[in-house]
Amino acid sequence: MEDNETVIQQTNREDFGKSEYGCEHYKRRCKLRAPCCGQIFSCRHCHNAATSALSNPKDHHELVRRDVSQVICAVCDTEQQVAHVCSRCGVKMGAYFCEICRFYDDDTTKEQFHCDDCGICRVGGREKFFHCKKCASCYSVDLHDNHLCVENSMKNHCPICYEYLFDSVQSTAIMRCGHTMHKNCFDDMLCQNQYRCPICSKSVCNMSRAWERLDEEIKGTAMPEEYHYEVQILCNDCNSRSEAFFHIFGHKCRHCNSYNTRVIKGRSS
Repeated sequence: MEDNETVIQQTNREDFGKSEYGCEHYKRRCKLRAPCCGQIFSCRHCHNAATSALSNPKDHHELVRRDVSQVICAVCDTEQQVAHVCSRCGVKMGAYFCEICRFYDDDTTKEQFHCDDCGICRVGGREKFFHCKKCASCYSVDLHDNHLCVENSMKNHCPICYEYLFDSVQSTAIMRCGHTMHKNCFDDMLCQNQYRCPICSKSVCNMSRAWERLDEEIKGTAMPEEYHYEVQILCNDCNSRSEAFFHIFGHKCRHCNSYNTRVIKGRSS
């Protein structure tokens, strides 16, 4: 009976203050001593935001998570080496803890897991993701054998906001061409009626209905006689070259019927 009570007391102690501490990025019961500058921050994002706002650009730097060796318990304010449980008061400094990433989080509804291939912690549940070796990142299982691989596609910056994608906390969209960007940036791009990948210019969604509407508009809008000539075009979608009659509304690829094209040679003189 006493042993059971001891276990219950220990469990209650470990959970003391859960989700009551932390910052806008994570709920956790500790703070990090940044090895790069010696300052104390709730998380690496708080550190990076603070240092990027410094007036002297030479002082800008980012915290390398694996270099963190000291943490401060938010409950008893004891500084100690990285560990799951506080050495003084016995609370878990994070319901989820990864010793490799030095990562703490009390919100386990995120379903955090560490990916050995990525080398960092991910969210969403291990069983819901797979690691693509060529793309060098974890993707949803729905994309297994169902996406175009681009080598190290996630180890780049978002082409819209320029934030580094690989360890970003924001959701990522994988376009048909295999390039990636933040999901929010992708949605904003579509709201601005931009349907081409900012990197390779290929169409990011099925444009067949839009091309059909262009067919009708071009058919119903005759160009003046002096513009009745052909131009050479390059298709951004299939990379083929062909000729098309000049029209102010667009030029249709003869190979894939896409209007996502560019003129590479105008009217011959």
